[in-house]
Amino acid sequence: MTRRGFIKGLLATTLAGLFVAAYGFFIEPSLRLRVRKWRVRRDDWTAKPLRIAVLADLHAGEPYVGLDRIRQVVRRTNALNPDLILLLGDYVGHHKVITDQIEAEDLAPVLAELKARNGVYAVLGNHDWWDDDAAQRRGAGPNKHAEAFQQHGIKVLSNEAVRLDDAGIWLAGLEDQLAFRRGGKVIGLDDLPGTLAQITDDAPVVMMAHEPDIFPKIPDGVALTLSGHTHGGQVRLFGWSPVVPSKFGNRYAYGHVREGNRDLVVSGGIGCSILPVRFGVTPEITVVEMSA
Repeated sequence: MTRRGFIKGLLATTLAGLFVAAYGFFIEPSLRLRVRKWRVRRDDWTAKPLRIAVLADLHAGEPYVGLDRIRQVVRRTNALNPDLILLLGDYVGHHKVITDQIEAEDLAPVLAELKARNGVYAVLGNHDWWDDDAAQRRGAGPNKHAEAFQQHGIKVLSNEAVRLDDAGIWLAGLEDQLAFRRGGKVIGLDDLPGTLAQITDDAPVVMMAHEPDIFPKIPDGVALTLSGHTHGGQVRLFGWSPVVPSKFGNRYAYGHVREGNRDLVVSGGIGCSILPVRFGVTPEITVVEMSA
């Protein structure tokens, strides 16, 4: 290789690296938004077809996911005309580049503009608990995000199952599996047996669980489990993520997973955690269409 060729190659490599860095830190996390659809068909789905819009891991905070960005997400979600809207936790921003934290009382009225025929429901994520200093000191709720949401008409399910008669399903919401930090350990509030015990008939069950790690414990009687938390790894190359916040690694990192007679959909979410970077995991509104 000639000296000129080496310099050209080095320059091209440097420019490509700068482009990838700019895209991953500035363009994909804050400017792009897509609708990702999954169609899940089950022989035991006895309800009418159901379109579920899922919003996960907003991690709200300037400059990446400010209130204007969330308003954009709300408008696009409503335009999808979903039967049901589910919010899967981690509403607060958690990375070092956040310049302005968005508080629960400011976020809740924006999310209250979400509209769906069968309602808007939420569960809490680990960061929603970790961000609530008073709850951490108590080692128990109430949680400030849950209180703000419910004041604005968004029902937060905490180890609770509700019958949605118009949809013909049970909707269950599992409390967070990593809620409290104590001496280097994390303690969950999730009660899967207690939640399932509230279901009293054979209507299909949709389970909301912020972290997908609960999925191996979900019984076959649950038609669909919906999770977030992983952000698809935030960086995803050829269907593989080098870092996934799950003890199962890439097994439940992203998308539709079917194991036995159980279905899981993991949303890639909207925001970022730890570092404000996304590459190959475009912020998304996740839509799941359930039918027989």
